[in-house]
Amino acid sequence: MPYLELTLPCTESAQPRLELALEDIGALSVTLMDANADEPDEQAIFEPGVGEQPLWRAMTLTALFAHGTSPELVLVALEAIDAELDLTGAAFREVADEDWERAWMDQFRPMQFGARTFIVPWNQDLPAAARTPDAAIVRLDPGLAFGTGTHPTTALCLAWLDAQALAGTTVLDFGCGSGILAIAALKLGAARAVGIDNDPQALIATHDNAERNDVGARLSAFLPHEESPALYDVVVANILAVALDALAPLLAQRTRAGGRIALSGILAGQEPELLARYGEWFDALRVARQDDWIRIDGVRKP
Repeated sequence: MPYLELTLPCTESAQPRLELALEDIGALSVTLMDANADEPDEQAIFEPGVGEQPLWRAMTLTALFAHGTSPELVLVALEAIDAELDLTGAAFREVADEDWERAWMDQFRPMQFGARTFIVPWNQDLPAAARTPDAAIVRLDPGLAFGTGTHPTTALCLAWLDAQALAGTTVLDFGCGSGILAIAALKLGAARAVGIDNDPQALIATHDNAERNDVGARLSAFLPHEESPALYDVVVANILAVALDALAPLLAQRTRAGGRIALSGILAGQEPELLARYGEWFDALRVARQDDWIRIDGVRKP
């Protein structure tokens, strides 16, 4: 049976009232998306803090209703519940009943980063290029992963890791999400990796993905306050620029002298401040760009 789908422009201030009204009239689900997703800005949201629900200033709200629901009655009911709601941009359509998780997994294809790093979903066969002895293959279940390599910030880090000599190194993945970067580093030859994230669900995903990729014994994941401070040969941090700025002293302390660091999650135009900030501790700072996103990497000073 198809569903009735309502899409509606929504502001951050109106979102709580509108979502509550939709639930009151029987919406089966309510989802929110950035209305300006094609024009990323400082409000890009990747890893909110535990218990937080950060929202964009302008959103597109989507609600699903059972088959046979009348669009006119939906609007009348919303107006009756809250006469101040702005419903002028409301649009309706019928959408087919699908297995949404399966549809997403079917769209998630194997991806190559650098010369030998491959991210491959569990339901896909290895591509021909990955069937070599030195290929570093990370298997992911999109249903469990917070990061799959599809976003430029992750892609930039994976390409950087692929180009490093990681054999026998220790790696810190700060803001590990799905654990994709730490797992890729281990597959590329790192001896041990540690993931740090402020979301307990990310730690669960990291542990699960590590076990599925047979590197669970070499990867540990912690909440920030649980980590035992240590020095690492390689540090990667794929988080927002404001967090990279605040964490600069800590990330510098975690990188051994001569060790390497890669910073991502930076929008084009934000890199000058971070280059100056990290220049206190790192030499040979370089910038790489993919679409509107920047990666900074460098070498820890003695």
